[in-house]
Amino acid sequence: MEVIGISLIAVGLFAFLGLGVWVFVALLATAVLSLLMVAGMSPDRVGAIASSVVLRYAGSAELAAIPMFIWMGEILFRSDISDRLFRGLSPFVTRLPGGLVHTNILGCTMFAAISGSSAATTATVGKITVRKLHRRQYDSRLVIGSLAGAGSLGLMIPPSIAIIVYGILAEVSVSRLFAAGVIPGLVVAGLCSGYIFVNDLFSERPSDSDREGFFPLTRYLHAVGDLLPIVVLMLIVLGSIYSGLATPSEAAAVGVLGSLVIVTILGQFSIEIVTTSLAGALRSSCMVMTVLLAAAVLSTTMGYLHIPARVAQGIGQMHLPPYMLILILAMMYIGLGMLLDGISMIVMTLPITLPLIQQAGFDPVWFGIFLILMAELSQITPPVGMNLFVLQGMTGRPIAWIARAATPFFLLMCLAALLLTVFPGLALWLPNILYN
Repeated sequence: MEVIGISLIAVGLFAFLGLGVWVFVALLATAVLSLLMVAGMSPDRVGAIASSVVLRYAGSAELAAIPMFIWMGEILFRSDISDRLFRGLSPFVTRLPGGLVHTNILGCTMFAAISGSSAATTATVGKITVRKLHRRQYDSRLVIGSLAGAGSLGLMIPPSIAIIVYGILAEVSVSRLFAAGVIPGLVVAGLCSGYIFVNDLFSERPSDSDREGFFPLTRYLHAVGDLLPIVVLMLIVLGSIYSGLATPSEAAAVGVLGSLVIVTILGQFSIEIVTTSLAGALRSSCMVMTVLLAAAVLSTTMGYLHIPARVAQGIGQMHLPPYMLILILAMMYIGLGMLLDGISMIVMTLPITLPLIQQAGFDPVWFGIFLILMAELSQITPPVGMNLFVLQGMTGRPIAWIARAATPFFLLMCLAALLLTVFPGLALWLPNILYN
């Protein structure tokens, strides 16, 4: 039955996805057909199972954080935060090798800490930096590639929607996962900035008057003022979580309130911002929630068909070394990332991969960060890399051109995955310090 179940699920998913149907429909239809045809359940029984799973997950407190963090990002996206971010970072990076391109990396890192979304991070930072850097004659490939790579940090830097999804499905503390994502996220950002640094040493610098001389002290004070709203919101959201004063869901609500206060102080509050941000958050939240709930039904279906246990037992009997297992999974996720977005990839594979990882002796918190890093790779791999689509709409460049520009940063994230595997303390040190 397990072999038939695996075959039906694989064929069903590829068939439905190949037909272009929505991901949540593909997941739900595959689960229902598997229970009807393989497990031989009655339609009433299948309906009862699906409804119980949906009700159980819909009542999860952690799930409430997703729409709130998305709404917070939507509010900030419709303000002039990205303009302030560029102005605030410029004086601090312009004299570094690579110059203002570093604003892509630092801007994405900071905005990721208040948005939780890769696409929102890429779009928000890119809508101002791409135009300004192009005007200053910076290399277009480096500008677009760095933005594609650093924009994916929205999946890693807390508060990340993908981390919340993993925590719910894997039944792992979201707070520990948030803490675990901080250092690996900074490592990825550091690798990206390092590449820009080295690339500048071997390329011709653009003509940029901002490189000449030091800025007056007042310019730096203005820069700090521009960065202050973002820093304050980061401290409010992440500080409330790590201090234990609020759960991730409560911190998300505080973040929404804080973002509304900030746009009010900046004189940008309006009913239009509230309504349009709510509409945008509703669309994004519905997409994430439906995929998550449909994946939960499919996960339960796999449990009824004993697929995860059998797969884990089969691979266990192969006696693969733990690191060989990680290498095989990494290659599988890179392949899947060419076909699926990060969250869909996580929810579709976790029922099978998590038991394997636990059986091999890996920490599920560490694996969560490793899996998020694999999901980041999916953001910049054609043909369905979300960041590639965002940048295509922003620049008008072909997907293939943008993918080539992002290739060095794809390789840097592969290096980050290797470092995370060799040095698991990168992910585990901070949560062990904070929560043990």
